[in-house]
Amino acid sequence: MVSKTTIEPGLAPITLVNVFTVKPKHQDKLVAALIEATETTIRSLDGFVSANIHKSLDGKRVVNYAQWRSKEDFDAMMRTPKALLHMAPILLYAKPSPHLYEVVDVQHI
Repeated sequence: MVSKTTIEPGLAPITLVNVFTVKPKHQDKLVAALIEATETTIRSLDGFVSANIHKSLDGKRVVNYAQWRSKEDFDAMMRTPKALLHMAPILLYAKPSPHLYEVVDVQHI
């Protein structure tokens, strides 16, 4: 079982890349909301592996790079009322664009 972010082809975790578009004045608020949601709810759900929050240098985007044990676990999270409760206020000031991925290649120096 994977217990931390792993970027390696062929491993079971699926990757969520959710790019939020946000006004620069709301970027830090969004970062704080995503971290709080992860710490209080998301990390305790079945199949959660990791979440990594990134903010763009121009202040206009926040990326949540998260991993779930399977697509089914991710889909179950998306039906969990407690998880959806965290997203409702975020949608008032940020536009998400979530997509699921599998790792197919990794290059290192």
